[in-house]
Amino acid sequence: MNYLKSLCRGMAQYLLLFIFTVLPTITVATHNTTSGGCAIIRPPRDGGIRYRGLTQEQIRSVQILPVDYEIEYICRGNRVIVGPKVRKCLPNGTWTDLTLRSRCLLMCPRVWTSLENGQVTVLPPGPPVEGTVLQYNCLTGFRLVGRNSTLCTKLGKWDSPKPVCHYDRHYSGKKKLYIGALFPMSGGWPGGQACLPSAQMALDLVNKRTDILPDYELELIYYDSMCDPGEATKLLYDLLYTEPIKIVLMPGCSSVSTLVAEAARMWNLIVLSYGSSSPALSNRQRFPTFFRTHPSATLHNPTRVQLFQKWKWTKIATIQQTTEVFTSTLDDLEQRVKEAGIEISVRQSFLTDPAVAVKNLKRQDARIIVGLFYETEARKVFCEVFKEKLYGKKYVWFLIGWYADNWFKIKDPSINCTVENMTEAVEGHVTTEIVMLNPETVRGASNLTSQEFLEQLMSRLGGKNPEETGGFQEAPLAYDAVWALALALNKTVEPLKAKGRRLEDFNYNNHDITAEIYRALNTSSFEGVSGHVVFDAQGSRMAWTLIEQLQGGSYKKIGYYDSTKGNLSWFGNDKWIGGAPPADQTVVIEEFRFLSQKLFVSVSVFAGLGILLGIVCLTFNIYNSNVRYIQNSQPYLNNMTAVGCMLSLAAVFPLGIDGLHVHRVRFPVVCQFRLWLLGLGFSLAYGSMFTKIWWVHTVFTKKDEKKDKRKHLEPWKLYATVGVLLGIDILSLMIWQIVDPLHITVEKFTREAPKGDLDVLIQPLLEHCSSEKMNTWLGVVYGYKGLLLLLGIFLAYETKSVSTEKINDHRAVGMAIYNVAVLCMITAPVTMILSSQQDASFAFASLAIVFSVYITLVVLFIPKMRRLITRGEWQSEQQETMKTGSSTNNNDEEKSRQLERENKELQKIIQEKEERVSELRNQLTERQALRSRRRLSGQNQNHSTPAPPASQNDPKSLLPPPGYPLPSSDNHSLPPSFSNSSNLYQPDGKIGRNNCHTSRLQLLYK
Repeated sequence: MNYLKSLCRGMAQYLLLFIFTVLPTITVATHNTTSGGCAIIRPPRDGGIRYRGLTQEQIRSVQILPVDYEIEYICRGNRVIVGPKVRKCLPNGTWTDLTLRSRCLLMCPRVWTSLENGQVTVLPPGPPVEGTVLQYNCLTGFRLVGRNSTLCTKLGKWDSPKPVCHYDRHYSGKKKLYIGALFPMSGGWPGGQACLPSAQMALDLVNKRTDILPDYELELIYYDSMCDPGEATKLLYDLLYTEPIKIVLMPGCSSVSTLVAEAARMWNLIVLSYGSSSPALSNRQRFPTFFRTHPSATLHNPTRVQLFQKWKWTKIATIQQTTEVFTSTLDDLEQRVKEAGIEISVRQSFLTDPAVAVKNLKRQDARIIVGLFYETEARKVFCEVFKEKLYGKKYVWFLIGWYADNWFKIKDPSINCTVENMTEAVEGHVTTEIVMLNPETVRGASNLTSQEFLEQLMSRLGGKNPEETGGFQEAPLAYDAVWALALALNKTVEPLKAKGRRLEDFNYNNHDITAEIYRALNTSSFEGVSGHVVFDAQGSRMAWTLIEQLQGGSYKKIGYYDSTKGNLSWFGNDKWIGGAPPADQTVVIEEFRFLSQKLFVSVSVFAGLGILLGIVCLTFNIYNSNVRYIQNSQPYLNNMTAVGCMLSLAAVFPLGIDGLHVHRVRFPVVCQFRLWLLGLGFSLAYGSMFTKIWWVHTVFTKKDEKKDKRKHLEPWKLYATVGVLLGIDILSLMIWQIVDPLHITVEKFTREAPKGDLDVLIQPLLEHCSSEKMNTWLGVVYGYKGLLLLLGIFLAYETKSVSTEKINDHRAVGMAIYNVAVLCMITAPVTMILSSQQDASFAFASLAIVFSVYITLVVLFIPKMRRLITRGEWQSEQQETMKTGSSTNNNDEEKSRQLERENKELQKIIQEKEERVSELRNQLTERQALRSRRRLSGQNQNHSTPAPPASQNDPKSLLPPPGYPLPSSDNHSLPPSFSNSSNLYQPDGKIGRNNCHTSRLQLLYK
């Protein structure tokens, strides 16, 4: 029986062994024989497989997956994959890593994997899943409370509580404070090669000092970031999630520091950088806990501003290479110069080719130029500077001081300038360079001078060539960074003790200790090997700046600037090509263009003579206003014309007045006189003439009044028309001056260079009367006046053949309108085109006014003067007036009105008579038709019956009734009852002129 049991047990074990060993071999063999893909495999327990690109139906039906197809294991719930997560189908029909098992296991809490003030060892390394063992150790000065190891069970829980490390009050040794550092030992800037030994030197000295952190020991935990943000991200994770807790982070390289400083705020960590110059790191809102002993690239800017002010420059130009560091530096410079009252007149940038940017600097007359670019681009820039002659006694260039001393002599295949050309172009430029090594022999906090520091550093480097050691120039900054941290931590000991806290109590959730360290660093001030160490409000180092000038092909120190104290140390050995610092811009002398006085006087003489002529014409017209010939020309309108002409001529004088005669403050008054005199003069002169010609056209060009009719002329309507035109002008001008008043504007022309080698330009200026919307107002005024001119020309043409005694000078008015309209339509656009040429514009406008006025006065008034003088009509008319008095005109007008009324009554009577005659004619026609029918019926009866009685044949029986004409008489004759008026008609139905009374003939045919 026992034997059978043993046999069965052996058979079962053999069967299981066969399943787990032979069957996979058979499957693999099958896979190997399967060509073109791999068979589907089973997922791990409590997990599944994600088939990429396949639907559920395809997954159920497919048996073979193609080569290079990948599957991914997924786990249910909070389980995680232990082992390969992704498998790939190989060309031989097998999946990758089949020898490694993939399992879905529960993960235990990660909180157990870290220990405050202690270290945790994870066995095996990886995520804390089933079977993981953690081993705990406390740091020096702390003792472990709890088990020193724990195991993750199948249920996803640890088999023991998490231990803690308590401070050992009986421990008499130093407690360690850890610094997490990232030193770029390789990469784009291998600054860690010299900065790491320098920091270790500082740590050794700090730990030996009994007056600085006597109860603590600083220890440096560092990694190589390779100046790569991606690598730094991984290393930062290791620093934060592995014990021990780091109290401060020390990154190097701007890109790495940006990453670390932005993340450190989440862990309440202070970041102190030794090798970051990007201006972007000065943003306190983005990097609230960041400090750096390396000065920002913007530290050059206070020195530049100080030099601008020293040499009294208020206008500069900039040219930069398009990179983040230079753009940020230039933005900071722009803000600083604005606060100092200095203007950046030109700002140019380029990516690789600076040719266009340099040409723009030349074109815009840049003199003081700040250049921000790397050394290779600097050679390109100054080759273009040589070609554009943008150097010499008129120009000063400011460059960055960290180029090689012979950078302009290095042969560069990308430029086509010789060394001699480059040397000539760069002569006299100024550089600013941050001082990273204290030039003075001063023992600072470390009790070392700068020279002693360099000697010890060279010893630690083992005799390496400093020029071949990365970060050698920044090594003093790393040394002072450790000292700044040690002094700040030492300063926080007492304040924390007063609050019942200790530095060793620091953790990533403790904001109070971070705040104390921040305050201590923010108020740091000590002498280091790199100079005086102090931080500004943005956490950037304030340092000295070295100022050098290229003199004779080599750099000479001409001064230092201490940005912390605003102190400029000047050696006074600066040299200039022109003997003195050049001007920041070409001296521009403003020179106003004024009207030619000869032209102004000449035109003014003509205008004055025209005004005298207008006064003569006006006096003549007023003196002879009682003469009938003058009265028939509407003398009041002619008076308005003369006054308007004189006002227009008076506008010539303010047109010629400019800044030579009046001050600029009073010039707007001159502008107002120009506008109002010319506007009102035109309205009076042209408006009165337009009114005359409009009335003539209205009365004498209507179809129903082409015959010899007469219409009474009421003068007040003419005056009202002129008043309306004048009122429109006054209203429009008032609105213009209230809404948008005229003011003086100055037009600038192209600058002119005087003769000689003077650094001076002449800026021609010209004063104009203008307003904000000048073109709009001129468009409205010109449009309105232009329509009046066109309408006046049309009316003058339509009435050229009309003759009337009421306005006997309308043909002369039409001629004047032609001339005024043509001159105005030509002058208005031409003066706008010639507005920038003061002489031509004034001559054209003023002569047009003079000619228009002269033509108008001559055409309207000279013929009247000639007639009255040659015929002597003014004497007879005056004598007649003295005899009859002024009542003659009134009697004539009254008689004329009475005759018009009688004429209308007679016209009504005639109309009634004509209607009666028409009725009677109709009756006569009917009687003749009746008589014809009777005659036809009588002839028919003569054939059948005896002849009618003689009484029926009596002709008298056919006579019309009394008062009607005989049948044989003319059909157009009138009955006797109208014999009293028949003599007024002719046979054709018209009135006979010879039979009318002579007193009524004019009334009937007006």
